[in-house]
Amino acid sequence: MQKLGNYVLGNWTEGEGEGTPLKDASTGQLITYASADGIDIGEVLEYGRKIGNPALRNLTFQERGRMLKALALHLFSLKDKYYDISYQTGATKGDSWIDIEGGIGNLFANASLRKKFPDQPYFIDGEVAPLSRHNTFIGHHIMVPKEGVAIHINAFNFPIWGMLEKIAVNLLAGIPAVVKPATLTSYLTEAMVRDIIKSEILPEGALQLICGSARNILDTITSQDVVTFTGSADTGRLLKSHPRVISESVPFNMEADSLNCSVLGPDAVPGTEEFDLFIKEVRREITVKCGQKCTAIRRIIVPENFVEDVQLHLSKQLEKTTIGDPRVDGIRMGALAGKDQVEEVKQRIAELTKTASIVYGDPENFELNGGDKTRGAFLPPIVLVEKNPLKNKAVHEIEAFGPVSTIMPYKTLEEAIHISKLGKGSLCSSIATYDNKVARQYTLGAATHHGRILVLNRDCARESTGHGSPMPLLIHGGPGRAGGGEEMGGLRGVKHYMQRCAIQGSPTTLTEITQQYQVGGKFKDPGKHLFRKHFEELEVGETVITHKRTITDADIINFANVSWDHFYAHTDETSLDETIFEKRVAHGYFILSAAAGLFVDPAKGPVLLNYGLEECRFTKPVYAGMTIGVKLTVKEKVDQEKRAEDDIAKGIVKYLVDVYDETGETVAIATILTMVKKLDQSN
Repeated sequence: MQKLGNYVLGNWTEGEGEGTPLKDASTGQLITYASADGIDIGEVLEYGRKIGNPALRNLTFQERGRMLKALALHLFSLKDKYYDISYQTGATKGDSWIDIEGGIGNLFANASLRKKFPDQPYFIDGEVAPLSRHNTFIGHHIMVPKEGVAIHINAFNFPIWGMLEKIAVNLLAGIPAVVKPATLTSYLTEAMVRDIIKSEILPEGALQLICGSARNILDTITSQDVVTFTGSADTGRLLKSHPRVISESVPFNMEADSLNCSVLGPDAVPGTEEFDLFIKEVRREITVKCGQKCTAIRRIIVPENFVEDVQLHLSKQLEKTTIGDPRVDGIRMGALAGKDQVEEVKQRIAELTKTASIVYGDPENFELNGGDKTRGAFLPPIVLVEKNPLKNKAVHEIEAFGPVSTIMPYKTLEEAIHISKLGKGSLCSSIATYDNKVARQYTLGAATHHGRILVLNRDCARESTGHGSPMPLLIHGGPGRAGGGEEMGGLRGVKHYMQRCAIQGSPTTLTEITQQYQVGGKFKDPGKHLFRKHFEELEVGETVITHKRTITDADIINFANVSWDHFYAHTDETSLDETIFEKRVAHGYFILSAAAGLFVDPAKGPVLLNYGLEECRFTKPVYAGMTIGVKLTVKEKVDQEKRAEDDIAKGIVKYLVDVYDETGETVAIATILTMVKKLDQSN
C-alpha cells in the first residue's frame, strides 16, 4: 500500500519504514500509512528560508492577496472531492463543510484583507512620531516580513481548516510555511496540498508538508522563524519550553484546547427565545465534530433554578441525534477521529464523575446507524451535572475532548462570571441574554479570561456564526490555559509574522523609505498638473501648489443656503459670545469644496473619479477676508487588478490636500482617494 507523501525540498517523498497506520474512523478499515522518517527537518526549514522566503517577501501585499484569491478560487472548484476523504475522519457532511469550505473561506477573507495594506512588500505601522521642534526629524514604524518560515503544528480535528487558516495569514505577511498536521488525519491535508502544489499558484518553497511524526521539528528553528501550535495545553506547554524556542526567542503562538463555557442569562427564562437559542447552541457544540473542537462548550453555566429545565430541554434535543457512519443518510453525528480518542474521552469522563453525575448518555450503550461499533471510534453525547462548581474544581480542570459537557448552577451573575474564570482562560465564552445590561456586565467582567465572547439573542441569531466559529478578521486565541496566542485577527494576525522596526530621519528621507508622503518632506516638481498624469507616471511626493482664493461673506451665506447647514457659527454673529469664534466662520466643508475648486484640473484625463476621504480635519477657523491656497501631494499609490478582460486598468492614488491661509498656516487637511487610469491597459 502506498504511503502518504511529504512535500519537502520541492519534491514529493515517502518517509522511510512502514510508518503509522491510518484507519477509517467509522469502520476501522486501513486507509494508508504515514512516515517522515529519513527527512532532514533542518534542510526542510532552510529550504523554506532560502527559496520560499525571498519569493514571497519580494511580492507586494496586493500581489500576495491576489495569489490567495486565486488559490481560494482553485480549491473551491475542487471542494467536492475532499468530502469523501473527510468522511473517513468520522466527520459528517456538516462537519466537513466547516473544515473544507470554512477553510477555503478563510483564504478568501485574507485575500480581501490586502485592501487594508499598502502596495508594498512591507507595512507602515501607525502614525508618524514628531521628534523635533521644526519637524526636520521624525520617527515612524515599518513592519517587514521575517526572513524565516512559519512552522504550523496542527491538531487532528480540522485537517484542512487548521492548515488554511494559518497559511493564509503567513502567506499574506510574506513568509513561507512548513505544515505538520496531526498524523491521524493527515491524509486529508495531503490530498489538498497535492492540489495546491499542482496548481503552481504559490511560488516554490512557499508551502512544505510533513505528514509523519516529526518530533525534532523545532530542533533547528531560528529567531526569524515563527511557530504556531494547536492542540492540547500539555503538549503546547512542552513545545513552548523547547530549548531552541527559548534560546532563539522564537515567537510561539499557542492555541490550546480550553474549557470554554456558555452562560444562560438570568433573564433567559424557559419559554423565551434566548432560552431556546441557548439550548440549540449547546446541543450543536456538543455534537458538531463529535465535540472535537477547541472551541466547543465544555461548561454550561445556568441559573440554579433553571438546571432541571436546561437538563430536560437539552436531553430532548440530543435524543434527535442519530449516530453512525457519516456516509449513511440522516446521520447527524459521526465518529471521533480514532479509537485512542474514544478511550481518552472515557477516561476523562470517569475522572469527572468522581464529583459530577451523568444525566444524559451512556458511553457503553448507545444505538449506531452504520459503521462498526467495535472497530469504529463512536461515542454518544454525554451531559453531566456538577452541583457544586465552586467547591469541586475537576470540571474546571479536566477536559473530555469529545461530545461531553457539564451543567453547573450559579446564584448571581457575579457568581457566573467567577465560575467562567475558574477554567483559567479559554478561547471563547458566550451568553444568551436579551438584557443588554446583563450582556455588558458579563462581557466586561469576563473578558480578562476569554479570547472571544459571543452575546446571543433574537436580534442576531439568524446571522450569528455561533459560539464555536472563529472568524478570520477576529482573533482566535485566549489567555492562560488557552495558550495566550492570537491566530488570525485581520491585520493583527498578519503582524505576528513581521518584524516591527522604528525608523528615524528627515520627512523627505522617510517618504522615500515608506513610499508614503510624510508631512514636511520636500516636494517634487511633477512637470505638469497631477491630474494629467497616468498611474505609472505619478511619484510619491509630487506636488501641485495652486493659485489662491479669498473667502467672502457671500461665499459663507451661499454655502449655507445650498447645503441647508445653518449652524449658528456660520449664520448668526450675535450668538458667538463665549465661543472660540471671533466672527461668522466659513463651513469646513465649504473650505474643502473650495480647495477642490483650486486643485482639480477640469478637463478629461487619466483621473476617472474621486471616491472619498480617508481622513479630514479642520484645524483653524477661516473668516471672510482670509485667503486660502492648496498644496496637493501624491501621498501613496495602490495598484488594482483588472476584474475582467474589458475592465479599465487603473490604480488608486491617495492625495494629501493641505489647505493653508495667507500666513502659511494649515486650516484644513485631508486625504482624498482617486481612481487613476494606467498607461498600460494590459495590466
